Amino acid sequence: MSKKSGCLIVLLIFALVVSVGLNLGLFIGKLDGAALHSTAQPKKRLSEVTLEAAKNPTAEKIVHLNLEGVISSMEMGGLFGEAMPSVESLKHSLEQAVADKDVKAIVLRINSPGGEVTASDIIYNAVKTAAKVKPVVVYMDAMAASGGYYVACGATKIVASETTLTASIGVIIETMNYSELFGKVGLSMATFTSGAFKDSLSGARPMREDEKAYVQNLVMQMYDRFLGIVSAARGVPKETLKSTVADGRVVTGREALAAKLVDQIGYVEDAYALARELGKAPDAAVVKYRHEVSLFDAFGLASAKTTQPAKVQLDVSSGLLPKLQPGVPYYLPAHYAH
Repeated sequence: MSKKSGCLIVLLIFALVVSVGLNLGLFIGKLDGAALHSTAQPKKRLSEVTLEAAKNPTAEKIVHLNLEGVISSMEMGGLFGEAMPSVESLKHSLEQAVADKDVKAIVLRINSPGGEVTASDIIYNAVKTAAKVKPVVVYMDAMAASGGYYVACGATKIVASETTLTASIGVIIETMNYSELFGKVGLSMATFTSGAFKDSLSGARPMREDEKAYVQNLVMQMYDRFLGIVSAARGVPKETLKSTVADGRVVTGREALAAKLVDQIGYVEDAYALARELGKAPDAAVVKYRHEVSLFDAFGLASAKTTQPAKVQLDVSSGLLPKLQPGVPYYLPAHYAH
């Protein structure tokens, strides 16, 4: 047998082994997917990455978590196409930090303009629940506005930067009306509903006055809850908030301190120091959590992606602003809604 033929045989055997391995991984991935539908799977423990080493030998830790971007109940893409719901991911991280006896406090860095009302409320509740067990210090980065500030109200203490944009205490619902355009191009919409308010916010016709009052009432109910949470968390009467910073405006960190919306001005290192103080762990290390994706997970996700039909998307936006759903209530600054 020639040397060239021997190399070819080795390559063929290697390709066969790789092919078998890939198919086995895809098969196991599909089995895992089927199992997820039939039985509840235990949550994977998150691995740790050290951000600041312990000052002296100790097992005590401060956990650094991040809330980044628009707060949404939608699934967010991750490593290798991993679908990771932002709400569930943060809840999982908080639960692990609370359950770990070596974790003495939590620092939650928020860099968010806000987002969906319900998603913000769920994360706020998770933060507040964690803060009943261990100190939670929120550090506001560039922005912690509207829903981002709503979440911060669940913490033990809030630290903001001088240049942080925060507050924007308010609710927004918007829709697009194109009824006049329909008339100009000779189009009309035929809609059959079971009640007068079933197609409220439809852009195909002008809104009635009773519909405007109905939607405004929904907005004010959600605003009142937001206001109540801020009032209870910060010890500021509702009426005082209404007459000052709770009219939807954003304020700087320094202005937020003057309005009693935050506890101190500083940087993330100051938030770590405060967390160590509250957690009575002056020498604690600072760690963050990381989601690990196994090889079988990657194979399973790759298999799932191959079953998705190809589609073409045209995005005429800047790509920087959140894509708001018509009729969905948001805790967001007004300029993010356009």
